[in-house]
Amino acid sequence: MADSQQEPVGAGPPAKEGSPVPGAPGDAVGLVEILAGLADLGFRGQFAERDGAVACLTCRQATAPESSEVRRLVRLEGASDPADMLMVVALRCPSCGTQGTLVLNYGPESTLGESDVLDRLPEPPAD
Repeated sequence: MADSQQEPVGAGPPAKEGSPVPGAPGDAVGLVEILAGLADLGFRGQFAERDGAVACLTCRQATAPESSEVRRLVRLEGASDPADMLMVVALRCPSCGTQGTLVLNYGPESTLGESDVLDRLPEPPAD
């Protein structure tokens, strides 16, 4: 998943001068904004990594990452701490059809399960 398609969602306009986060890039988008943007696109459910599988929190089914229907990927890195690295995965549950998001750490903060899931997730479709 190293060369995955990453699409910013919900970025909105750049921050104005005098932004409440001094030193942050003007186009910085936080996790809350990303999740809200994806929810606006219909990704309202939630998923979690469980023992190297993707668990739908709606139907409670765990699915192999390869069977997940990945729709989008959004990578986040902390403006003040580059070690704050998250991958937001928008996907659809193959069991119940719920569309939702999976938030995973990657890089030095990731668990073995998170790294395994990221490596095994299919690429999102090219739009």
